[in-house]
Amino acid sequence: MSDNLSDDQNKHIDGANQKERPACSVCHRSEKEAGPLLRLPNHLYLCGDCAQKSMDEMQNRLDLNSVLEDIPNMSFLNLGDLFGGSPKKADRADKQEAENFDLKEVPAPHVMKAKLDQYVIGQDHAKKVLAVAVYNHYKRIAEEQKIEQEGKDQNRQLTFDDFKESVEIQKSNILMIGPTGSGKTYLVQTLARMLDVPLAMTDATSLTEAGYIGDDIESVVSKLLAAAGNNVAKAEHGIIFIDEIDKIAKKRNTNQRDVSGEAVQQGMLRLLEGAEVEVPVGAASKNAMVPMKMVNTRNILFIVGGAFPGLEDIIKERLNRHQSIGFHADLKDQYDHEPNLIRRITTEDLRKFGMIPEFLGRLPIICPLESLTEEMLVEILKEPKNAILRQYQVLLAMDEVKLSFEEDAIRAIARRALEKDTGARALRSILESLMLDIMYEIPKDENIGEVVITRDYVNQCGGPKIIMRGQAV
Repeated sequence: MSDNLSDDQNKHIDGANQKERPACSVCHRSEKEAGPLLRLPNHLYLCGDCAQKSMDEMQNRLDLNSVLEDIPNMSFLNLGDLFGGSPKKADRADKQEAENFDLKEVPAPHVMKAKLDQYVIGQDHAKKVLAVAVYNHYKRIAEEQKIEQEGKDQNRQLTFDDFKESVEIQKSNILMIGPTGSGKTYLVQTLARMLDVPLAMTDATSLTEAGYIGDDIESVVSKLLAAAGNNVAKAEHGIIFIDEIDKIAKKRNTNQRDVSGEAVQQGMLRLLEGAEVEVPVGAASKNAMVPMKMVNTRNILFIVGGAFPGLEDIIKERLNRHQSIGFHADLKDQYDHEPNLIRRITTEDLRKFGMIPEFLGRLPIICPLESLTEEMLVEILKEPKNAILRQYQVLLAMDEVKLSFEEDAIRAIARRALEKDTGARALRSILESLMLDIMYEIPKDENIGEVVITRDYVNQCGGPKIIMRGQAV
């Protein structure tokens, strides 16, 4: 029949048939190929596959389900119902399978201490305490996962009877006490890098009670989740280090609410003990537009540290409490020159400092650090893998200049750092001031081959020794 029609009439029929068979505006498939189409304004059509891909992408990027789940009578749109098909489930980013923790990957305590010795000088007692505590913590995790895996293999739900036969190992968080610059933060950083577990570090000074200006207490868990790449299973095996913990001690002689002191200690109790915490993803505070995830802090190792200034006076007062009058009386100043008085610390001293008993009860391991001596500062300058002197030698080697230090100059640097009373942090500030003019002048002259730092230059009564290229030493 179409053979008897003109070309114009055939084109008119084809156009009419095209209007009767609309196609998807994205993939351009007809309704016969893609199934029922969703009609949109302005004569646009969308097939089920393209619509579902768009909604899946939106759901994965914005995590709208977690935002809407707390709103009554609100749910995410299920496009499968519109097209008469079965709903297509999107892969949620927060549904990771919990990985079994392999205890064989955790170094033994003596191996852990040997690796810490390569980066941290001294503090042998603190290294032993940390190594044993961390090893026991991850042994506890491995034992619990072993019981859970046996239940999964038997395809049954775990009951209390599965755990009652085994000894329940309690969680052991750590309290590190030591003067500033003694290596508290560096020890924890090296430990987390060695174990390859996520680490979150924060200062207790920024924490306040919920509802007040400042970071909520749960924000420390949110930082750990971010360090684990928003992987909840990985974050639940991580380490949280809270520095400046002495700043949340109870305030004395105050009539105001202690929102950044005692209230923060009370708020941290459930985190230290182990609880399900709802934390925001990618933000420090909770709000309606931020997705939330549940994190269990039961297997997270909390390490808190602080300098606790004035704590030594409290220890002296306790030790001299029984002094009396007579020949056998204790001398009042007998502990004034004891170098590591902090090793005699007890929980009674910490309570008097301002830490509440409930908080101390959840930090059973107390790890005191020693004050740095001149010999320790000399070793810190030379011995570690990333020693400060080696860092400057590498910097000058890039300009093809050799840098060396006389032994007397190194001791003079350590002596100046000891006078500053800021621990190992003083070493870098002293070296920065010493190397400023040298690193400024060396690029000017290509004939300089070696620079020797002398004791007179460190003591500011002379200059460094400059050796030109080709010149005999």
